[in-house]
Amino acid sequence: MDFAIPADLAAFLAELDAFVEREIRPLERENIQYFDHRREWARTDWDNDGLPRRAWEDLLGEMRRRADAAGFLRYALPAELGGRDGGNLGMAIIREHLAHQGLGLHNDLQNEASVVGNFPQAHMLLRHGTPEQRAELLEPSLTGDVSIAFGLTEPTHGSDATWMETTAERRGGDFVINGAKRFNTGVHRATHDLIFARTSGKAGDARGITAFVVPTNTPGFTPTTYHWTFNMPTDHAEVELRDVRVPASAILGAEGEGLMVAQTFVHENRIRQAASGVGAAQYCIDESVAYAKERTVFGRSLSSHQAIQWPLAELHTDAELVRTLVYKTAAQMDDVEHPVQVTDKVSMCNYRANRLVCEAADRAIQVHGGIGYTRHKPFEHIYRHHRRYRITEGSEEVQIRKVAGVLFGFVG
Repeated sequence: MDFAIPADLAAFLAELDAFVEREIRPLERENIQYFDHRREWARTDWDNDGLPRRAWEDLLGEMRRRADAAGFLRYALPAELGGRDGGNLGMAIIREHLAHQGLGLHNDLQNEASVVGNFPQAHMLLRHGTPEQRAELLEPSLTGDVSIAFGLTEPTHGSDATWMETTAERRGGDFVINGAKRFNTGVHRATHDLIFARTSGKAGDARGITAFVVPTNTPGFTPTTYHWTFNMPTDHAEVELRDVRVPASAILGAEGEGLMVAQTFVHENRIRQAASGVGAAQYCIDESVAYAKERTVFGRSLSSHQAIQWPLAELHTDAELVRTLVYKTAAQMDDVEHPVQVTDKVSMCNYRANRLVCEAADRAIQVHGGIGYTRHKPFEHIYRHHRRYRITEGSEEVQIRKVAGVLFGFVG
């Protein structure tokens, strides 16, 4: 078994780093208020429902435009879309590499904006979209002219998505959707929302849920609340759907098979979040080791104390273990027809990496002492961001349940 990073990918990383230093770091320094101790205040429009400030989102858009022009943004997409046919293994290595560099415009934790883009909606359109949907939505979603939000979670149903109460009923040649969605991220700027609704079957059935691409200007589609979260700004909306009428052509994938569409989304996200978690955890570990070496307490180097050494040594070991599992699982995802075939391995990576980065950020705060607790260090921001992934994209309890389901033979 060869565990070395492939030569072409190593060359890509070197090329990517040079681009970031040349194009992105100067832009970041010109807008440093979004990345230093003022970051949460500067990014948040506190008097407008806590939404991201337009200037902040415009800066992220400029970063993406530069990355796209340089040929990096679409790495994971097919060549015909301007990508490099990058697979899950390549994306895992890249996402870990970028997160390991700490906070910055190159790879922002707040909303997963990166010089190497994560386009789960594009993958859903490629896998499940009709030719008409791909022609209308695919390229514009990559340039930012179209933005597709994701409406699965509901006020009374989260990880138990098969029990969703949003319904879509046939009326003539159309469907009429009624219900509500919660934590519908990005709706404030979205042109479309991918709404999951039950079209047949009974509560708890995996089949019978359908995915609809709904324009956000459709009558009856109303964002009502933006939930202020542990990590601000917020773009996590509560959306009300009241007699929202869409044509049958709005269905993404097969009618009643919407959860398969959702699985494409969550598996792509889960493995990449896991990789980012490993990278951010390693950053916290490395920064703590460096600080412990230079800090003197009671006349001795802080690093000479086993109370400092041992927790960091254990975290460093865990990072190595989870990194190897992430790489292996990402490679397996590239070798199977659909990522659901290795769903238990993806879940292992996701929940372990999410725990790891939270533990590493917390330990970094402790090692750095009082200054680690301030916003002048990035650890509180890293913790607050990654803490949500122990809940979103399927809580860690759901991830463990999925592992157990495969282990005990309850699911295929």
